[in-house]
Amino acid sequence: MTSIESVTLEVADLTAADRFYTTAFGLGTQVRLRASEAPTTGFRGFTLSLTVSQPATASGLIDAALDAGATPLKPAAKSFWGYGGVVQAPDGTIWKVATSAKKDTGPATRQIDEIVLLLGAADVAASKRFYVGRGLAVAKSFGRKYVEFATPSSPVKLALYGRRALAKDAGVPPAGTGSHRLMIGSDAGRFTDPDGFAWEAAGTAAEAGPAMALAKDATIASSEVIDQR
Repeated sequence: MTSIESVTLEVADLTAADRFYTTAFGLGTQVRLRASEAPTTGFRGFTLSLTVSQPATASGLIDAALDAGATPLKPAAKSFWGYGGVVQAPDGTIWKVATSAKKDTGPATRQIDEIVLLLGAADVAASKRFYVGRGLAVAKSFGRKYVEFATPSSPVKLALYGRRALAKDAGVPPAGTGSHRLMIGSDAGRFTDPDGFAWEAAGTAAEAGPAMALAKDATIASSEVIDQR
């Protein structure tokens, strides 16, 4: 079964991005950094979600991100599904921190239970067929609106959402052009999906340098400009 080992964020300033992610979330090898000057504007077509155990933990991580320089997109608040908020990192990546719990059961921690990569698809059904053809098994599917893939042993979970719906959930306009500034590392090999999201063999990013501070001269396979609209 396909496993996503890491996601690599392509950023303009490696040092600043490393400082932000270390301070805000303390993420490890699942999220890496790579230098890139690839043109990009507006919504990049994806979000990363951090699932935690309780509201206090979600609030603590969101506050840490804001203190480290993130921009608030949706303030942390209760909803029918739980509690959470959305911020945009200085490098432009959109992060959602959320929990299904509505009440705290203990002191706040910085423990992250799950990292979820949500890709905004122009045609969810078509992208679903593409990924099934690449060996991913479907765990949940809601028509042409949302698909969640079964990756039980994967450090990063994968889901598809309609691009406009994903942008609305993140609190940003859906328009965007240029590079996604994202590379997905997995055991599925190297390919590009129908929406221009690039995948590479797991370990490619790790060989270039340590997590969160990769060498600036790393090859940027996903830097070619695409039209995301």
